[in-house]
Amino acid sequence: MEPLKRILLVDDSARDREMALEALDANNLANEVVSLRDGAEALDYLFRRGEFADRANGQPIVVLLDLKMPKVDGLEVLRQIKSNPELRTIPVVMMTSSREEQDLVRSYELGVNAYVVKPVKFAEFIEAVKRLGGFWALLNEPPPGSRRAAGTPTP
Repeated sequence: MEPLKRILLVDDSARDREMALEALDANNLANEVVSLRDGAEALDYLFRRGEFADRANGQPIVVLLDLKMPKVDGLEVLRQIKSNPELRTIPVVMMTSSREEQDLVRSYELGVNAYVVKPVKFAEFIEAVKRLGGFWALLNEPPPGSRRAAGTPTP
């Protein structure tokens, strides 16, 4: 039986992380969701460094990434993901409150797969995350030979 694929959620707002987790749970996704507070933690997780050095093999099926975060911002996390041969096929969805054109353009220049402006209203935010989670966890077909499934050994 193929293990469930992980979703990596990275957002410095505890409130937004909590709402996103509730939305994913409301969508009855059984996927493991790894919730992190900033870009530095995300990079440590993805590159298996520091506190994540001993984490289970495999990469997330999707990264839901906030743009404006302390330590390392979402654009730098995206740049490192998309410039690494082992990580570049992981879909990255920028989930941000920024409507600045330069953020949108730069995100796509760096290879983001989707750019979603977080709705202000609670119900709309929940619905947006439910749809994103459902699409990437259930409908999207990863590239052949992808080793993104949780628990899939890497050579």
